[in-house]
Amino acid sequence: MNSRKSELLVGREFNPRTNSLNLIRLVLALAVLVHHSWPLSGTPDEPVFAGESLGGWAVAGFFGISGYLITASRWSHGLGDYLVHRLARIMPAFIVCLFLMTAVFAPIGYWVAKGNLSGYLSTATSPLNFLISNAGLKMVHYDIAGTPLNVPYPGAWNGSLWSLYYEFVCYIVVALIGIFAVFRRSPWPVTILFVASVVAQINIDTVSRLTDGNFDVVLLLRLLPFFLGGATVFVWRNTIGIHWILGVLSILAALCLVSLFPAWGGQASGAFVAYGTLWISTWLPQPRVIGKNDVSYGVYIYAFAFQQLLAVFGAHHWGIIGFSLAATVLTVPTAIASWLWIERPVMRRVRRKDHNDARPGPEASPAAALAPAPSPALTPAESTQPGS
Repeated sequence: MNSRKSELLVGREFNPRTNSLNLIRLVLALAVLVHHSWPLSGTPDEPVFAGESLGGWAVAGFFGISGYLITASRWSHGLGDYLVHRLARIMPAFIVCLFLMTAVFAPIGYWVAKGNLSGYLSTATSPLNFLISNAGLKMVHYDIAGTPLNVPYPGAWNGSLWSLYYEFVCYIVVALIGIFAVFRRSPWPVTILFVASVVAQINIDTVSRLTDGNFDVVLLLRLLPFFLGGATVFVWRNTIGIHWILGVLSILAALCLVSLFPAWGGQASGAFVAYGTLWISTWLPQPRVIGKNDVSYGVYIYAFAFQQLLAVFGAHHWGIIGFSLAATVLTVPTAIASWLWIERPVMRRVRRKDHNDARPGPEASPAAALAPAPSPALTPAESTQPGS
């Protein structure tokens, strides 16, 4: 069977242990930080390409990578284990981030604006209400006790967190289709689903009208094609492999689509974006320390808050470069702490439990000892970055 797979490969098999996806995700997270520097500093005329900002294209890259790696995780895990892994990867750091918004960032902003903390705990949106309302990943409130105040972009401490809910909805989509054998046996059902999501985006005005202008549907259909594009690349992996010619052609095809059809070309190029990114990761050098430590999630979830905190103290007057660099200096150490103290320990605990559960116990069926272990190709999927 392995020889058959080798014959089918146009290029070489994607090696999950020798790539620079951690570095690429970190660059994408920092690109989102730079993108936010325009609105958070009150600077107009942010550069765009094909009608989309730098941050928007970074989000597309995130979702394409996630689509590939998350589908790989689902295809090799049962539904329960898959959901546990996804929750363990995204939720603990998210909850800690929400708590720090209420315990550190917002009190400082409130103090600077009012000169004291009187009423902080009871002013709408109260810190407790912020925590409870947003704990389910969907951001209901962005302000805390009315802060931040006196900044170019008031009333939002962490605007980046909005995309995590839609990322998790994508996880659920893959969880559900993984139940049906037809999606595992052939690459075509996932491909058709990807095409359907693109068609929905092309006709987004009609879809919005039929769903009474449901903004959740609009946002999901904006991001889902990128995720399903990555999933499509995964299900075709044994046929197309990774080859430099296909990588270059994918990038060129994506550029043509987004240039010619800016309203939906990005979504239509979802599979090309994912393939091109994976190809780049096979030859782009990556520092060893970044390969072992995925801090991109932490950068993503804390950058906006640090930018707002800097703006509270007037740093938005430093210009885009100075403002972005200052935010990076504050964000990266926090992201490293999040990885070392929260994200990595939680994932190690989950993997340790998987390993222990896989061992045949004294009452285990002999067949249990023959059950296939999770593929080592899925290791990066457990540290995948949730979107922007």
